[in-house]
Amino acid sequence: MIRRFVPAALLVLAACGGGDSGSSETEPSTTAAETTVAPPTSDVPSPTTEAPYEPTPPSLTDVATATIEGPITGGLGQVVLGVSPFDVATWDYIETEYFVRGTASSFASDTELSIDGEWTVTPYDTADFATRIVVRSPKDANDFDGTVIVEWLNVTAGLDVSPSFDLAKNEILRSGMVWIGVSAQRVGVEGGGNPTGAPRVLKIADPERYGSLNHPGDDYSYDMFSQIGALVWNESTTLLGGLVPERVIAAGESQSAFRLTSYINALAPIHDVFSGYLVHSRGARGADLLTEPRPSVPGPQVAQIRAIERPVLVFSAETDVVGQGLGYRRAEQPESDTFRSWEVAGTAHADAYSLGISETDVGDGGGDDALFAAMLDAPTAVYFGIITCERPINAGPHTYVLRAAVRALDTWIRTGVAPPPTPKLKNDAELTGYALDANGNALGGIRTPYVDVPVAALSGLGQSGGSFCGLFGTTTSFNDEQLAGLYDDKADFQTKWDAAVDSAVASGAILPEDADAVKASAAGYPLP
Repeated sequence: MIRRFVPAALLVLAACGGGDSGSSETEPSTTAAETTVAPPTSDVPSPTTEAPYEPTPPSLTDVATATIEGPITGGLGQVVLGVSPFDVATWDYIETEYFVRGTASSFASDTELSIDGEWTVTPYDTADFATRIVVRSPKDANDFDGTVIVEWLNVTAGLDVSPSFDLAKNEILRSGMVWIGVSAQRVGVEGGGNPTGAPRVLKIADPERYGSLNHPGDDYSYDMFSQIGALVWNESTTLLGGLVPERVIAAGESQSAFRLTSYINALAPIHDVFSGYLVHSRGARGADLLTEPRPSVPGPQVAQIRAIERPVLVFSAETDVVGQGLGYRRAEQPESDTFRSWEVAGTAHADAYSLGISETDVGDGGGDDALFAAMLDAPTAVYFGIITCERPINAGPHTYVLRAAVRALDTWIRTGVAPPPTPKLKNDAELTGYALDANGNALGGIRTPYVDVPVAALSGLGQSGGSFCGLFGTTTSFNDEQLAGLYDDKADFQTKWDAAVDSAVASGAILPEDADAVKASAAGYPLP
């Protein structure tokens, strides 16, 4: 029995967004039939052995200067982010909130935005803005490792949430990184999006605290994001309490990843603000630059990421790569000196960890135990039935491999040496499913013991039901007979599981800091 799914009913929605506009309530269908058709993808390329690029400081000369106000207090006395406060004290961190005010440009293009991402944009008009950022930093300055992650908060559910942080926080916090969440889109500040999240819109949740904010619209979000990134470098005395950043990484998940894709293609060449980019669970398309009533500049339905002189790592779950909704495979591009793409077998866009376990995971092994237990008895409903799916949701290793991706990108920026290319998932020719092994798990991709020493078939596809269920994937737990056919006894299973953990650590899929807890999570549950 899974130990706990905390009822934070909105978090799940925002961790899953599919539409480009934060005010859209429409999500793409991701339900896709599973298939065993097996047209192989190309083999993994040879590892890169030499530094592929020379790390250089950013050039911030073309970025407008915003001003900082805060730390913010007052109102109801709490930072509004997600559904419930994050207990930073558990991790020996502090949380502060600031308002950022300035004038932002929107951007247009004289030509249709191209698939290759080689976009040329010019400023279209300007608008004043006032938004907020949330800063989580180590309580002890000596613990800071020099890296700042700036996350474009996701607003699909109609409120600001931080899915990349929620899934990778164990690595971010134990490493001593600073994390900054940016209210980059209008919905999180002003409302007007999915009504589910309306009570947690900043100006609705606490009008006294946030009433002075003013978001002019998502057309200005790209420049706002640049200006806030520049402040991390230029105003670290204020924002970081005197900590001096050495690397500033931009991150965004799902809808925010669509926008980060367009940000890289449009603004990264002219606003060299970030040291690297984590594009987490994107689909095939890029987000719009300009929207009506202005002359619209829509993002292309298929958008690759242009070559820039900064590392870009695209992280994809099974749900993101194929199927009827996200379909990242349509935008697939070759690995290069500054581009890597990770695809992870057995994972879903949102899963048992991001749908609740993350909230109570304090790095003491309890979260690892709960995730393993979920493979044996995954829920069909979460948040007391607010969302009910037809099948048990995915209980895969998304969190562990995302933690490793954060480490890999950070190391790449530090050293200039790219991580080795990784194998791609083996999808079918119709881009509706994957080639499956005899146990029902996808072939190819980044491997972990969750799929190589299985107690369940884990998929990012095949789900249906209410709300965003199509993005939650599935878990098909094995019965006693199936387990007996795979393992002689519990000791045999544990030996194979531990060996697979070691193999995943050696490949970089699981971090050494997580290995013992992953092994122990299996040891604590009896199998036939």
